[in-house]
Amino acid sequence: MLEIVYDDAHIAVCVKPVGTAAQGEVPGAMPQLLRAQLGCKAVFPVHRLDQIVGGVMVYAKTQPAAAALSRQVQAGELQKEYLAVLRGAPQRQADTLCDLLYHDRTKNKTFVVTRKRAGAREARLAYTLVQRVPDGAGWLSLVCVQLFTGRTHQIRAQFASRKLPLLGDGKYGGGDNRCACALWSYRLRFSHPISGAEMTFTRLPPDSLPWNLFLMEGL
Repeated sequence: MLEIVYDDAHIAVCVKPVGTAAQGEVPGAMPQLLRAQLGCKAVFPVHRLDQIVGGVMVYAKTQPAAAALSRQVQAGELQKEYLAVLRGAPQRQADTLCDLLYHDRTKNKTFVVTRKRAGAREARLAYTLVQRVPDGAGWLSLVCVQLFTGRTHQIRAQFASRKLPLLGDGKYGGGDNRCACALWSYRLRFSHPISGAEMTFTRLPPDSLPWNLFLMEGL
């Protein structure tokens, strides 16, 4: 059973499990699971989350709600915050990362590029270092990330380009047999698509590796 954080006639806020597709109509994808569990006729994805990433997401249950939420996404008004565990230690306690990203569809991988080219798009995020713990001869760092743009694999690619790959992310150089990719969607802020009420939803990651290496108090 999915964890349903909030549900009304217009939207559903839930926790997507790691390994579950966020969109699409393949068996076991989130829209299908939500329709079955909530007994609703339609579920409309309005933002993305990589299949290997878990955490809180919002889905629309009507077309007007989907259109209103999509407008918030395009305007940057649907605010998404993530927790990530990096292999290494950032040089700064907090920073904003701005890059040009190019997604190679044939490789399903995103690269930071230095010159504008067809398909390259600007990407921006901000992070704050929450805590770091020793890991052998190096460090593991828990960071809180706020996305300002929603590019494919953005968080994974931007940190990997700075030699700070996400723990467990084999595609971007952080492979580790202790865990899957250590990225979690932990907070959403948006306006209700019908009432306009400001809404905030937070869910911390599971109490398992690597998250249980860090103190989550105050997040």
